[in-house]
Amino acid sequence: MSTLGSAFNDLLQLHGVTAYGIQVLWQEVLTAYGASNRHYHTLQHLEDLHASMAGVWSQLDVPDAVLLALVYHDIVYRAHRTDNEERSAVLMRERMLLHVDLPVHLVERAARHILATKNHVNNEDLDTELFTDADLSILGAPADRYAQYAKQVRREFKIYPDLLYRPGRRKVLKHFLDMPQIFKTPYFRERFEEQARTNLNAELTGFR
Repeated sequence: MSTLGSAFNDLLQLHGVTAYGIQVLWQEVLTAYGASNRHYHTLQHLEDLHASMAGVWSQLDVPDAVLLALVYHDIVYRAHRTDNEERSAVLMRERMLLHVDLPVHLVERAARHILATKNHVNNEDLDTELFTDADLSILGAPADRYAQYAKQVRREFKIYPDLLYRPGRRKVLKHFLDMPQIFKTPYFRERFEEQARTNLNAELTGFR
């Protein structure tokens, strides 16, 4: 089992979930993130996100809620839909409340983290800020990894011809570049902000 899988196992085991129950839930995660329509929003994305948070895990108020959000935030993903985050939060709630009976406050906080990945706006919850910054850390990856990411995203949107995809992608790039700060927390800003702007500008220039 992966590092993330082990953390998920430990979390659920701590709350009394049986080994079989954990296995069923984790297999559902693997199946969802391994779907053929996914090229960036895969298990690797989750593992990378988990790794990027290693330096801030001790700062979290409720790390278990962040871990739940991390595992489930993209479990429902269709490139043509605009409600993936909402549907992912609903599925997480169903699994964690109806199937394994985790504490409601824990599940609801995880749901709020998931919903925050929709727009990545400022949030009063530092846990949410750190989690959503980690979700964007790919923007500040080395140039070659960012280029791979951009290609993976394009493959996920392959149902759209360039005539439709390119204007939409330009809008996304400009949205981030127009932000005073892409990353909301000092930890992620110091590590990724400068490279993220370099990467985004490079991709945007390629569309001109």
